[in-house]
Amino acid sequence: MAEPLQLPLEQLRFNADGLIPAIAQDWLDGAVLMVAWMNRNALEQTLATREVHYWSRSRQELWHKGATSGHFQDLREIRYDCDADVLLLTIEQRGDVACHTGARSCFYEAGPVPTAGGPAALPPPADACTELARVISERRDQPEEGSYTNKLLAGGDNRILKKIGEESAEFVMACKDDDPEQIAGEAADVIYHLQVALAHHGVDWRRVQEVLAERRGAPRRD
Repeated sequence: MAEPLQLPLEQLRFNADGLIPAIAQDWLDGAVLMVAWMNRNALEQTLATREVHYWSRSRQELWHKGATSGHFQDLREIRYDCDADVLLLTIEQRGDVACHTGARSCFYEAGPVPTAGGPAALPPPADACTELARVISERRDQPEEGSYTNKLLAGGDNRILKKIGEESAEFVMACKDDDPEQIAGEAADVIYHLQVALAHHGVDWRRVQEVLAERRGAPRRD
């Protein structure tokens, strides 16, 4: 079992009700999944077990996230803000559902009329590469006339892989020229075309993120 995480509880500023807000953030793409409250007991249980516990204000009881739904939250890291009155939990959400409606995140509303949430709800904002992958997948599933992405996808591996080769060569040349702006631009082109290839083959960008995360701390290669 992993060692309990440490946090200076005496330095945290709980409110008059003995509570502190806790923001749950996805460990891979940084998406905000939910906000809830913790009291000292909930925080101590979370640190000791590395499974997130909250305090339910409506039920006035300790709430082990996932105990009923099965959507547990495994704690990866925890931080507190500069005023020590808000917690940031970096978590791995089991089942990829944090909201009670069945949505991935509680933050799915973007229009003037509230919706019911659920699995079809808007995904939460995430990092730039994740957002790009979403757009590419949308183009694949709902083609748009004149879209460069759709032209690549229509050309299949022959067109996509050729562009990856071309962009990779341009990236190499930019590195040879030691031009930071050009290197950044060519790197962006490589990532974009890689994501098109992933979408073409039905490989989710999140799986790539998972592989990268799994390799952190792996034995060094000779």
